[in-house]
Amino acid sequence: MAKPETIHVDAVPIDVELRDDGTAGPELAWLARSYCESPRALVFRNPSSDWRLFVLTLPLASRLSLMANPVFAQLTRAWGLNVRFVGVDCDGLVHDFRALLSDRTLALLVELLASGSAGGAAGDERTLDLLFDALAREMLTVLERNPDDWPRHLARELRLDPQLPGSLFDHGSRYPDFLAGLRSALRRGLIDVEFYGRALRSIDLREAAVDARIAALIEASLEPITLAKLARTGSARHLGCYNWLRLDPTRATARAHILTRLPAFANFFADALLVPGLLRTGGPGGFDLKVLATRRHSPHSQHWANVLKRAIDAGQDRAAIEAISQRFGVSENLIRRLWRERPAALGQPPSWQLDPILVHLDTLAERDWPASDAAWHALRSQAVPTEAL
Repeated sequence: MAKPETIHVDAVPIDVELRDDGTAGPELAWLARSYCESPRALVFRNPSSDWRLFVLTLPLASRLSLMANPVFAQLTRAWGLNVRFVGVDCDGLVHDFRALLSDRTLALLVELLASGSAGGAAGDERTLDLLFDALAREMLTVLERNPDDWPRHLARELRLDPQLPGSLFDHGSRYPDFLAGLRSALRRGLIDVEFYGRALRSIDLREAAVDARIAALIEASLEPITLAKLARTGSARHLGCYNWLRLDPTRATARAHILTRLPAFANFFADALLVPGLLRTGGPGGFDLKVLATRRHSPHSQHWANVLKRAIDAGQDRAAIEAISQRFGVSENLIRRLWRERPAALGQPPSWQLDPILVHLDTLAERDWPASDAAWHALRSQAVPTEAL
């Protein structure tokens, strides 16, 4: 059975000053020690014959003493919202098991981190047992009872590119307490601006290094041919699009072609075409605004999603443009212009935001389209689904 690998941030010279109570103050020094010692990811290479890789990315757990107490279970849940559990199966498909991380699993993980054994020899076996217990007894049990649920956990929105929406590496949620401690120390005069700037630069450098290591580990477990096709589309390292190409290798070329021509639709293709007709709800009696905004539940949307999938896989560009225009209720000329010009500043908006963007563009004359990057960014920021108003 494979042993897990614990990934930490690298040590830098400023750590000595940050962790010194006299230099940075006891509060910031404690947060700095927590920042430096907390693992960023637990990696399991070839954990079983069915899986090539497990990666569990962890945000900074600076409140472990409280989180380990059952009374503060809400803190554990809030921390768990920023945990990512990614698996690469033997077929090279990427799964996102974040939705199946239970309270029990998170509590066990917090207990492990609080004990400080995540990097020790005894902790290795315990960590492996923790993840396999969570996967085998909880995740796989749930999925075996409902085999049709497996496609729901294919990664759709995740990216391996930092600083992009949907990135696996969300820095804003990874160490908020440490950043808040730095700002507080600066306001109180415990550190000066020069020291504050050095600390921020050290954070950027070491977090970028960790992100690159984790991304390289995941990429090494993916199919090289599919990765090469994805790279040529200009969609960066979008794991949802990778799964879409990988799911049917015989049609990967046709899918990569349409993705190259319409990169702004990358999230939509991964979300709606990865498994057409798959319904995702907000739970019993609940509503998911993202699902409502993408209008995926209507018969009209599902019909044209299936038509679009068949047109793309058959290599029929004209039929694909027609299907997209019908799906979003916009003119075919709008889709043709996006096909032809591919405005880079439009980016790759999420599916819930793509609909209002296209509807707004369809109301504009060609000469009134955004003419600068700033104008495109303004258009995106103002695109709010009616369901959210």
